[in-house]
Amino acid sequence: MAKQRKTPKAVKLRTGLLTKLLIVILLAALVCEVYALREKVSAAEAEKEQVAAEVESRKQENDALAADIEEGCTPEKMQEIARRELGLLLPGEYVFEVGS
Repeated sequence: MAKQRKTPKAVKLRTGLLTKLLIVILLAALVCEVYALREKVSAAEAEKEQVAAEVESRKQENDALAADIEEGCTPEKMQEIARRELGLLLPGEYVFEVGS
């Protein structure tokens, strides 16, 4: 005669109040961490957009400088630089400064 195997019965775990409280506290801590991480992610995305805008601005500036280099030194460019950086004027020109 063959022995009949008994199937194991499901083990019933008894959880106490302290265990349930600990699980609730851990879940609350996890929710707080997720919320803090979401704020950090949104701050990082805003910074990323700002840096991307700055990079685009620098690319445009570099393109303008490359075009100036490609064009070479023209009398108009020299005159513009002399006016802007050195404050030079052509003969017969006057500068009027309005003060407060």
